[in-house]
Amino acid sequence: MKDWIMGLIAGLLVSVAILSFMALIATKACAQTSWENNPLNYKNSPYNFDNSQYNYKNSQYNWENSPYNLDSKNGIYNNEGNRIGYEVRNSQGTRNIYDNNGNRVGYQR
Repeated sequence: MKDWIMGLIAGLLVSVAILSFMALIATKACAQTSWENNPLNYKNSPYNFDNSQYNYKNSQYNWENSPYNLDSKNGIYNNEGNRIGYEVRNSQGTRNIYDNNGNRVGYQR
């Protein structure tokens, strides 16, 4: 009977240790997503006109963003050297990333 109780206590201690470790990892993961990088922050939102593809500064129709502009300084290229998009910084410091069709595919702060 004594061995059974000791086994139960040991199992509970291991379970508590594992759950504590998992909670610690989850807390650190949540702490890394700051409000500055949160997609719900209006500065990062596609509904902010500074980030919109309809803003001419961000548009694929702007010559600075065009894949046909060989002197473009904001092109994004894959490992094979093919242009896959472009980036535009807005006035709030967000770097918006667009594909060659002008669709916003990401951002970085």
